[in-house]
Amino acid sequence: MLNDARSQPVMIDRSYVYEPGFIGERARTEILAWLQTLRPLWEMRYSTKRPPPPGKQQKPLLRPVYWLGNWQFACLGYYEPPRRVRHTAIAAEPFPPVLAKLVATIERRVRQTFPPAFVPRRWHLNTCLVNFYGERLEGDRAIDVARVGEHRDFEPGPVASLSLGERARFQFVRRGAHDAPPVRTQWLEDGSLQIFGGPRWKDDLLHRVQRVDDKHGFDLPPKIEGFRTRRVNLTFRYVPDEHVVPYAQLPAAVREDIGDYVATLAQSSSFFRAALEAERRTSSGSRSNL
Repeated sequence: MLNDARSQPVMIDRSYVYEPGFIGERARTEILAWLQTLRPLWEMRYSTKRPPPPGKQQKPLLRPVYWLGNWQFACLGYYEPPRRVRHTAIAAEPFPPVLAKLVATIERRVRQTFPPAFVPRRWHLNTCLVNFYGERLEGDRAIDVARVGEHRDFEPGPVASLSLGERARFQFVRRGAHDAPPVRTQWLEDGSLQIFGGPRWKDDLLHRVQRVDDKHGFDLPPKIEGFRTRRVNLTFRYVPDEHVVPYAQLPAAVREDIGDYVATLAQSSSFFRAALEAERRTSSGSRSNL
């Protein structure tokens, strides 16, 4: 971890922390090596097996993604209690050791410094969205897709994120106040940690990534056909364990929606290969009992 002034944590209040230089050189090297092993998915927004909802058009997500701990497939709808908690968080591969170690440090810090009322009793960071920010290549054209629109995270408790690569302009904004200045703008630097929680940062305000710099020519791993990654963000959240469902235990219609994605993941992930095999054994056992 860096020791100069740039690495000192910035605590805006007891439920918001930003720390540049959180990821040390050794951890950074290990994360980049692990990223090289991933084969991200470029998901479609809605099911490819049935028509999109009325008034909606099928489209790919803006960027390729990968998930750890549990995978929230776009076509199933993202985890959003209390109205959508069943069959949305699908068991996925565990955090690699380097991330597990960093997450343990983050969890200790949250429990030591955040108001207890803002941290659910069983809170732990058990899901991670790996987002790849950069440009999509279409022939000779490079289309910048390094942004995220205004939204909120519905998973309970504090959210933590780690950033690698180019810095990103992250903003908290008031709901519906499109012409008002942001409540807070934070540049998320290479190697930084951001944690936020509580009703103000999680519920009252929305957040967005407005843009990502392109000053250092980053081309981060893994290699993704038709895409150059200049920033990787790992966002860690908490989904109650009872809402995380193994693939084999999903209803048939849900498995049908995501089966092609899981089969693609299984080509490079031993975890998802085992998940497919468990589903086959379960389906075979069900048929033999008919």
